[in-house]
Amino acid sequence: MALRAARIGADRTDDVVLPFQVDGLNIRGRVARLGPALDMILRQHAYPRPVSWLLGEALALAAAVGSSLKFDGVFSIQAKGNGPVKLLVVDMSSAGHLRGYAQLAGRPIAADERRLDHLVGKGQLAFTIDQGPDTERYQGIVALGEDTLADAVDHYFQQSEQLKTRLVMAAGLSTAWRSAALMVQRLPGETPDPDAWNRTEHLLASLTEEELLDVDLRAEDLLYRLFHAEGVRVFSPRPVEARCRCTRERAEGALRLVPEAELSDLMVDGRFIVTCQFCNASNIFSEAEVQALRAS
Repeated sequence: MALRAARIGADRTDDVVLPFQVDGLNIRGRVARLGPALDMILRQHAYPRPVSWLLGEALALAAAVGSSLKFDGVFSIQAKGNGPVKLLVVDMSSAGHLRGYAQLAGRPIAADERRLDHLVGKGQLAFTIDQGPDTERYQGIVALGEDTLADAVDHYFQQSEQLKTRLVMAAGLSTAWRSAALMVQRLPGETPDPDAWNRTEHLLASLTEEELLDVDLRAEDLLYRLFHAEGVRVFSPRPVEARCRCTRERAEGALRLVPEAELSDLMVDGRFIVTCQFCNASNIFSEAEVQALRAS
């Protein structure tokens, strides 16, 4: 799929989440579009293209779902399985900071692979809200076995007996990576139109990946294309950005917890190197610094 490079300007179309509501269909939703933020996250690693594609969709998903929740902390999505991608983690803070990484099993991945069950395999998908050490963590889990990430998330919402939810996602690369996710949820209460949800699903099925990722098609215009007959309303957009939370202090904490037998695995040329899995940044410590940390 050929995509154009992202345009950056006052009318920015990327790295933003746009909430909306369609009264005629009794639904609300979010459109998340990622451009420079996603490209920065993916270019910090050398993933095979199918892995970058999957991670791009997951990050757009985190932005869409996370921005719909009320929390003060971190919302994360984790897929863990027995496939070539044995672990995929993305998260978004309540401040709108995104990050993500994938851990590979070292097995070959077909260049055109797009199926979730072929990439992650059998396993589970977990959604977690962490609001700090003094609060109880919320976690929802669903077994993996779907063709796409959108199908897996739809399955989670069906099992959790929450609001009816549907998602459409896409990711692609031209000169830069972009991704998008559109999420709709049926509002509580009865609607005068018993066919409203069916019509919502038909409208979403008509949406193409090219439309989702078209940098020249604003999110507002995309929504108008889909829902103009039902009367769509948009609300204030929310910006998001790529920002890791790793610090030297956290690296020091990790060094204190590493078992003695595994400590030598971190040593390179007489120095200890702690590398962040998310942003690939490294903190370097001398042997004397490590001994002092572990003695404190």
